[in-house]
Amino acid sequence: MAGPAEFYYNLTNGTVEEGRQSHGSELMGPYASREEAQRALDKAAARNEKWEDEDEKWEDWGEPPAEGVSPEAR
Repeated sequence: MAGPAEFYYNLTNGTVEEGRQSHGSELMGPYASREEAQRALDKAAARNEKWEDEDEKWEDWGEPPAEGVSPEAR
């Protein structure tokens, strides 16, 4: 018995594939639904932005705050 369908976003041609049809280096996924796979790039961009913000805070840890900036605002 086959499991639930998996969907992949193809980075090369911008389409959603049901099941793994292309080389893994071209795919993002698997996702549980076609709609979720269609939002793959938006989800990745939001996650990357969050990580970049966290990295910036981590890299600034221990540095004195900029003049006129409260520690809470950092």
